[in-house]
Amino acid sequence: MKNYDILLFDLDGTLTDSAEGIVNCAEHALNSLGITEPDRRKLLRFIGPPLIDSFMDFYGLSREDAVKAVAAYRERYPVKGIFENRVYDGIPEALELLKNGGKRLAVATSKPEIYACRILEHFDLAKYFEVVTGAELSGVRNAKSEVIEECLKRLGNPDKSVVLMIGDRKHDVIGAKSCGVDCAGVKFGYAEENELENAGAEYVFDTPLQLAEAVLGGK
Repeated sequence: MKNYDILLFDLDGTLTDSAEGIVNCAEHALNSLGITEPDRRKLLRFIGPPLIDSFMDFYGLSREDAVKAVAAYRERYPVKGIFENRVYDGIPEALELLKNGGKRLAVATSKPEIYACRILEHFDLAKYFEVVTGAELSGVRNAKSEVIEECLKRLGNPDKSVVLMIGDRKHDVIGAKSCGVDCAGVKFGYAEENELENAGAEYVFDTPLQLAEAVLGGK
């Protein structure tokens, strides 16, 4: 592995297992529009991509109806869904190793920034990150590439050759590549079989510790 000084972490599916909250809120949003999804496993697709895109892509909603669905999702999410969540085993230990190893850590998530900050504080992970960047509730900075570019700006526009994006879905890989940044995929999140490899991830790891050891061993 190359030597990377700056690590950008996705949140959902990378730092925390947020499936329960996202699935429950997506179901609530669809029900508000009179849509019933009998297979709740299909709602796992909502983890990762921007919400409005997911409602349009997966259920054929118009942008107008997708906006309504996002609003319904966000009625439930800050009250219940946000903490229907858990930190993946090994993440705190991996972050501790990376931080102590002199790496600069940041979060780059398509989740609204206000929610991302609350989650990181709740699970005592905020202390590891120099910068937390997410989307705005208004829809500004919705695409992953926009989040990454803003995160890099807040980090002082470092040389992109020393930056590694870490995420669990193809959107993380595609967003990183469009910004000229390498990407490491993690298999303990929500990627489908070979999703990360097919998207072009430079590295793929099975566990947080495996990731941390590889990064710290980079030359």
